[in-house]
Amino acid sequence: MSYLTPTFRHPDLPVNNLGYTKADYEGALSTLCAGCGHDSISGSIVRAAHELSIEPHKIAKLSGIGCSSKTPTYFLGNSHGFNSVHGRMPSVVTGAALANRDLLYMGVSGDGDTASIGMGQFAHIARRNLNMVYIVMNNGCYGLTKGQDSATADEGSASKKGDPNPFNSIDLCATALQMGATLVARSFSGDKDQLVPLIKAAISHRGFAFIDVVSPCVTFNNNPASTKSYEFVRDHAEATGTIDFVPMGKEITAEYEAGSSHEVTLHDGSSLQLHKLAETHDPLNRRSAINTIEDYRESGNILTGLIYMDESSRDLHDTLETSERALNQLGEADLCPGNDQLRKINASLR
Repeated sequence: MSYLTPTFRHPDLPVNNLGYTKADYEGALSTLCAGCGHDSISGSIVRAAHELSIEPHKIAKLSGIGCSSKTPTYFLGNSHGFNSVHGRMPSVVTGAALANRDLLYMGVSGDGDTASIGMGQFAHIARRNLNMVYIVMNNGCYGLTKGQDSATADEGSASKKGDPNPFNSIDLCATALQMGATLVARSFSGDKDQLVPLIKAAISHRGFAFIDVVSPCVTFNNNPASTKSYEFVRDHAEATGTIDFVPMGKEITAEYEAGSSHEVTLHDGSSLQLHKLAETHDPLNRRSAINTIEDYRESGNILTGLIYMDESSRDLHDTLETSERALNQLGEADLCPGNDQLRKINASLR
């Protein structure tokens, strides 16, 4: 019965402000390959939600098809969930978010699910700035169908089968920036110290928050010739800076030398402290972010950390001026203007 998650937990596990332990945010036991980077990402999501003291029933997790899209089973087991069709998660989460704006929406996808069959939907959900967290578990291959190169596999990179990829890759962070995403970040599944604060920032952001997480496939794409392997990422990842997430209401007591840190205020009042940023990179400037991504790409390195954030972001509900009340809570009396108003509306259309 190895597929069953043990129910016993140490009675002295630390609790958050709601009285929940981290176990309350876990899911079923993972059936992914041992060592898969996706499991580390699931663990980071669990930790972020627990430390932010989010009520599990106020989270909706959605996915498409692929190894990555299996992972919502393995985290936030007490939250709402929907596993959709390949590449179609964005349209499902759009409908759900418009119907009920009171939930936190977290979409999980893969490089195939997003950069190939789902590219059209990904582009439009980014430009509409839907209020959600969108995490791509990026391993550069199709794990479920035995390791073919995906659209994010770098040119010249070789998977386990040994054939170098002849095509240029799609950089999902650059694509998200060009499409209008208002928070863009990249991280590595093996770097929880960076990834957890980024997930917290994405949750606190109002608008489309995109995180591309390089997550090595230990079965098909973790060889020395792959640019998505553990070894390559550890040797070539360069961070924009060290990131500290400061919750709303918590006093910031640390002091830094002038010019060595940058504070980014998030929409809920919390903030990110960015230390020792690259001198040429401004995370609040979209053009600077795009240029920095290209600079690192040309040098053969991987840029990680907070790449861009729009502090004045307006999400889709703001743009459409939807009701402050969730649409699924509106009754007939709210939705029907009455016969007199309907006659006036019809008369105006003649």
